[in-house]
Amino acid sequence: MPLSSAAGALMVPLALLPAAPPAGGAPAVSPAPGAARVVDARFDRADGFVPARAVTHAPDLVPYGSQVRVTVGRAAGHTSVTVDLAGVSGSHEFPAHVHTGHCGTDPASSGPHYQQVAGSDAADNEVRMTVRTGPDGAGTSSATVPWEFRPGEAHSLVLHAGTPAGPHAAADRAACVDVDF
Repeated sequence: MPLSSAAGALMVPLALLPAAPPAGGAPAVSPAPGAARVVDARFDRADGFVPARAVTHAPDLVPYGSQVRVTVGRAAGHTSVTVDLAGVSGSHEFPAHVHTGHCGTDPASSGPHYQQVAGSDAADNEVRMTVRTGPDGAGTSSATVPWEFRPGEAHSLVLHAGTPAGPHAAADRAACVDVDF
């Protein structure tokens, strides 16, 4: 078969493939007003062939394949964020915050903490929580704030390394989950 025929034969099957989902995994779906947004994902490498929705930067704390669920609810001008973990480091504390950027190969790509009022130190100016895991590596935490995220300004939930474990500093970004808040 001539090369041009072989190339054409390869292109036909590719044309039949469905369009790839956007970076970060499944296509974004806007929930109905008042409905909860839920992101279920497994942590993976940030530099994998298929972009992962949840990436780990510290596989010793958040192993590949460990699971995360982030639930975002809105009601009466308030926002609640709940994070559930399974299969991560047991008996550990992970501070968790909403960040402005998306997850990437560089932990800093998730940007700074999202603040409702930039530069304010008020306790309810950020979504702050600590996920405490049991010996089995499962844990949950939630926070509710008296505001809703500004559209297009909050894109990820970051798990920080927390209590010193191994080579990590407490502020290190251990893992990141893309969530369109």
